[in-house]
Amino acid sequence: MGMKVSKIYGMDIYTDAGKFLGSVQDVLIDLELGKVIRLVMEPLTNISREEAKKVLRERSVLFNSVKNVEDVVVVGRQSGLGSE
Repeated sequence: MGMKVSKIYGMDIYTDAGKFLGSVQDVLIDLELGKVIRLVMEPLTNISREEAKKVLRERSVLFNSVKNVEDVVVVGRQSGLGSE
């Protein structure tokens, strides 16, 4: 998927079943691999480590679950979202 990370910010995230999950507020990147790991639906700035862990567990999706990125981000059922 060749796209600038900056284009993903603010995009809505939907499941492939059409359920709205939220909007991309932050992106987690593995700098060693140069790959996006997670799309986060809450900002990770100015929060404690424990709050960040909770956000990553409950309000983010694994990037490898992304099926399509055009006008919105579409993720599959195995998105890694805790509430599924």
